[in-house]
Amino acid sequence: MTLPLVRRSRAAVLAAAPFLMLACPPSLAAQQPAPAWPQWRGPDRDGISKETGWVVDGKAEPLWQKNVGMGYSTVSIEDGRLLTMGHDKKEEDDTIWCLDAATGVELWKHTFTARTMNMGHEGGTLSTPSFAGKLVFASNREGNFFCFETATGKLLWHKQLREEHRLKLPAWGLATSPLVLGNEVIMNVGPMLAFDFDGKLLWKSERSFGDAYSTPAEVAFDGKPALAVFDGDGFAVVGRKDGKQLQFHEWKTQYNVNAATPVVIGNKVFVSSGYNRGCAMFELAEPKPKLLWESKAMRNHMSGCSVFAGHLYGMDEGTLKCLDLDGNEKWAQKNIGKGAMSLADGKVLAMSSQGELVIAKASPAGYEELARRKVLRGGVYWTVPVLCGGLIYCRNSLGDLVCLDHRGTGQ
Repeated sequence: MTLPLVRRSRAAVLAAAPFLMLACPPSLAAQQPAPAWPQWRGPDRDGISKETGWVVDGKAEPLWQKNVGMGYSTVSIEDGRLLTMGHDKKEEDDTIWCLDAATGVELWKHTFTARTMNMGHEGGTLSTPSFAGKLVFASNREGNFFCFETATGKLLWHKQLREEHRLKLPAWGLATSPLVLGNEVIMNVGPMLAFDFDGKLLWKSERSFGDAYSTPAEVAFDGKPALAVFDGDGFAVVGRKDGKQLQFHEWKTQYNVNAATPVVIGNKVFVSSGYNRGCAMFELAEPKPKLLWESKAMRNHMSGCSVFAGHLYGMDEGTLKCLDLDGNEKWAQKNIGKGAMSLADGKVLAMSSQGELVIAKASPAGYEELARRKVLRGGVYWTVPVLCGGLIYCRNSLGDLVCLDHRGTGQ
């Protein structure tokens, strides 16, 4: 495939400086792996950091900050490197950034032509790049799909999925992030596509599941590996080896927007949509998924839910909520506004609609706020905050990315 969209590409590698290990001193490097959040929704793809030892009240001044361009991409982090994406409206291009996670110093970047696609919002990037060891995978809202060499940023291959698979782009563009599972990378572009690391297409699902804004989740069905898919037409389960449809339940939402990643809980899957559609819990059973319950208690517009200690935490439009796994509301906190959240060490990390980082206990007993402070100004705050190595990364839609130091004494 030729690369007509690529305008310029630059790799600026810092050869003289070793990459920083954020979590531990060199003497412990062989004993403790470096902290990582290698792709969308983290190491286990569930929106939860396993880190402990970080502190709620971080240092007053950011460790570093950088504008990476317009959009909503969050960060992926591995071996001291940070990936994200941003858009330049004036130049009409997207940039995939690789930065030093501890300093924000540019390691390499790749820039290519891309539309703003600002329908109902300012537009910009939607998806998050993924690490796969020596490789990096990235995609954008127009169906461009890239593979880079992690260390240098060298472009290894590029596919234009829209043209190759005759895709109809959804109204707001493709928002799925590359899902790395084993030696494969999965792309949800309406139909499901699986590639090996050389870019060879391994399989393509027979049908398209509709407008693709959501990243799939790994699930087991009948003891075999499968994928939970949540697209404009509804909720589906497809086989990992061939993309064959195993289950389907229609779930229609206004504007065909089902954007939140499905939440897998054993043999159950939780899905949620905005626009007052609501949420549901399915049990994976033959011959079709069994609807256990449905309600409007959780309406994930963009940022999805995570499960901790038998409870769901998520953004119900502009309200932070906790539900039990039967859909019963345990508490609701309304002064957050439409933002995004993740979980870490039994705590909720949320970005408020006012650019505040809010930290609260993840407990069904009630909402207990531990910290709140203004960390960004301007734009909107639909990007998931990420904790990695005791550092918290927050971003606004204008592309202002800030790194906050919440390291404890042992980090």
